[in-house]
Amino acid sequence: MSKGEHSESNNFSEIPLARRLSPSGRISSSKFRYVLFGTVFLTLFTVFISINLAPNQSINILTKGRKNIGKISKDGRLLGHFPYPEASTKNLKTVYPGLKVHKNTFNALAKMRSVAASEGIKLIVLSGYRSINLQKEIFYSNKSFRNQIAIERAKVSAPPGYSEHSTGYAVDFGDGTMRDTDFEVSFEKTPAFLWLQRNAAKYHFVLSFPKGNPQGISYEPWHWRFEGTVEALRQFEPANKLQIKKRLK
Repeated sequence: MSKGEHSESNNFSEIPLARRLSPSGRISSSKFRYVLFGTVFLTLFTVFISINLAPNQSINILTKGRKNIGKISKDGRLLGHFPYPEASTKNLKTVYPGLKVHKNTFNALAKMRSVAASEGIKLIVLSGYRSINLQKEIFYSNKSFRNQIAIERAKVSAPPGYSEHSTGYAVDFGDGTMRDTDFEVSFEKTPAFLWLQRNAAKYHFVLSFPKGNPQGISYEPWHWRFEGTVEALRQFEPANKLQIKKRLK
């Protein structure tokens, strides 16, 4: 490309997008009305979906028509994941700005981290509650990053409406002294993971996706869930039954 061509290209890129949509450098009033109407309609439709429909109904509509999303199995699973409700905001407590967990998880989590710290373990929380909308963004963004079909993405990220994180009971842990292992299988070699293996059950935390789990989800040594209340046990009952069924075989 010549110097003149490069300069012309740069000048064009600086022209606002709206002015590039017509040869005259303007958007006609009729086109503007169509664009404005379409934007308003899409916004109102999204709000209607989130307010008036139950989580799973919303997800069915939002994912309808997407290829390779998969079918729901007889036990309710989609691509290996069980469906989970979204925690009410009134039931969430802040661990630190930008990260929340279910209020029933909060105290057990705080106590466990305090004891770990007293034993020289820097147990950090990488992720907690995620809304269904956020999970939707994560799940579908994985497609562009990894160029994978849904069944492959689901091994490492749950479809929206099917993530334990939406309940507020699931937590992703990391080791503060080995940050390069965050969200990596190598986390299993850290002091934090070894401590969790020995002590997490005392605080009612369970490893959600161990090696060879019957749900077919990739091994995630950092992903644990709290099962210290009747409500939490009820939500994870299908997953626990599946695990028990495998052990009895």
